[in-house]
Amino acid sequence: MDRAAKSELVSTLGGVFSNTSVVVVAHYAGLTVADMQKLRTQMKQAGATVKVAKNRLAKIALEGTDVASISGLMKGPTLIAYSSDPVAAPKVAVDFAKGNDKLVILGGAMGTTALNVDGVKALATLPSLDELRAKLVGLVQAPATKIAQLSTAPAAKLARVFGAYAKTGEAA
Repeated sequence: MDRAAKSELVSTLGGVFSNTSVVVVAHYAGLTVADMQKLRTQMKQAGATVKVAKNRLAKIALEGTDVASISGLMKGPTLIAYSSDPVAAPKVAVDFAKGNDKLVILGGAMGTTALNVDGVKALATLPSLDELRAKLVGLVQAPATKIAQLSTAPAAKLARVFGAYAKTGEAA
């Protein structure tokens, strides 16, 4: 790789680190080409991207960005997964790591917050932005009868309690 290509890669990675909301770093030693293609496909379907870059160039690109805290993770054969959705890249990476023990998640960053392995896994358990939107639309579209049922339910329960006391009073 010549000097111009290296500087172009550094500027591209710098833009990625500045504009994405979450970055996940993982070791990929031992992954086959087919496994790597499968990971890339799954990431692309989720709206995330996987890049393999030289650690030295990635560290240079990290300087001055919000996610500069992950530069310590850049040792050995590392890959970088990133997405604008804060849940997409961690979710796919954690799911892929469960099925393939060759992918080892090292950590990541979300904005200025550094994440360890547990932080990335916790982020992966959250619902994605699309899932949250779907739930919100479902709640907005809920029929008004459900709201009416919820508002009358306590009164109905109270009436049943009074009715039960009345029946026990008559029986005694």
